[in-house]
Amino acid sequence: MFAFPSARRVLEPACRSREVRWTLEPDLQKMLGAILASPTYRLAEADADFLARPELRPVRLQLEAIKPELAQQEHGIVSTIVVFGSTRIVEPASAEARLLAARIRLEEEPGRADRARDVRIAERLLAKAAYYEHAREFARMVSSSCQVQGHREFVIVTGGGPGIMEAANRGAFDVRAKSIGLNITLPHEQAPNPYITPELCFKFHYFAIRKMHFLMKAKALVAFPGGFGTLDELFETLTLIQTGKTPRVPVILFGRGYWEKIIDWRGLLEEGVIDPDDLGLFEFAETPVEAWERICAFYGMDGGNR
Repeated sequence: MFAFPSARRVLEPACRSREVRWTLEPDLQKMLGAILASPTYRLAEADADFLARPELRPVRLQLEAIKPELAQQEHGIVSTIVVFGSTRIVEPASAEARLLAARIRLEEEPGRADRARDVRIAERLLAKAAYYEHAREFARMVSSSCQVQGHREFVIVTGGGPGIMEAANRGAFDVRAKSIGLNITLPHEQAPNPYITPELCFKFHYFAIRKMHFLMKAKALVAFPGGFGTLDELFETLTLIQTGKTPRVPVILFGRGYWEKIIDWRGLLEEGVIDPDDLGLFEFAETPVEAWERICAFYGMDGGNR
């Protein structure tokens, strides 16, 4: 006769199996936490690691292009004047202190050629310290003339660093006008100079996008004595004008003696690598007034008014 299993024999294994499943039940809260913490769950726009990937370089280029433009639009920036120059040309008091320190080091170690060289360089930089004051006065003059009654034209823009750049931003600050700083990340991190309008100070990673912003609204470029960076910006601007890639604007080289010493302009012409007309792409100036008058003449403006 067929014997049915007892209820106990049937239920006990099932209960034990369910107990096993219950003991293996995962921690759902922990699982949910892992999901929420995963980088893939971040919004793409808020995921810095994602945006930093090499494949996202085109997006980063676009972001660096649009962010400064929108901010300048919000502040009513119509046009700019770009001021370039050396970071090493500082105000006279600082240049004098630097020379004094170099002379003290030479006195302590009179036999070292590098100490003597440092003194010679400090002397030359002190001789150029007047350019700091010229850049400051130029920016004061332009800003007080062109930023009136809410207008934002011929706004001073610099690379945002020290030296001549600081002087130009400082000149605008002196007359309570806005000025722009286009700073860039460097191996030796530099802070922007404190005279830039805070809402118009921008930090770039890409030199190419920064260069583009220098010229997008530029109505003139004034180049004070400087090194590789200044030469880079100057020759890029001259090349863009020469090739018609950017509209013709006044390019003022401040300090004829410096520029004719470090660049043989006539030599370029005599070697046949530039045309005679190319020497007309720039002018020289020795004073802030002269530089501003040349810009005003180009645009047919009264020097005291827009």
